[in-house]
Amino acid sequence: MSEETQAPSAPAAASTESGPSTGSGHSYGHSSGPRTGGRPAGGPGGRPSGGPGGRGKFFRRKKVCKFCTEKIDAIPYRDVRLLQGFVAERGKIVPRRLTGVCTKHQRRLTRAIKQARNIALLPFATRH
Repeated sequence: MSEETQAPSAPAAASTESGPSTGSGHSYGHSSGPRTGGRPAGGPGGRPSGGPGGRGKFFRRKKVCKFCTEKIDAIPYRDVRLLQGFVAERGKIVPRRLTGVCTKHQRRLTRAIKQARNIALLPFATRH
């Protein structure tokens, strides 16, 4: 019978070990146990790193400058249709990392957009 009385006491002892700690409950980066972190498993940003079947492999094609490929040296500020492709909906100039324009042409594009804004061909911002 003594075996039966000890069996119920074992789970009770286990429950006290998993209970709250004597501290304030916040670790603030000072933990004595293994660090799990707040990140999900996988590659950077939680994306699955390459595995079987090629899943998770993300290949971004290198963007080429539209003006270099078409050999456009001078960007006309009067060509509103061309310039609107490089201006966001709210009126901001889109950065070159998104458009793929080279540095030289991004500077010329910025100057052309600003000239077009000053003579009211392009709006400075939307009316929203």
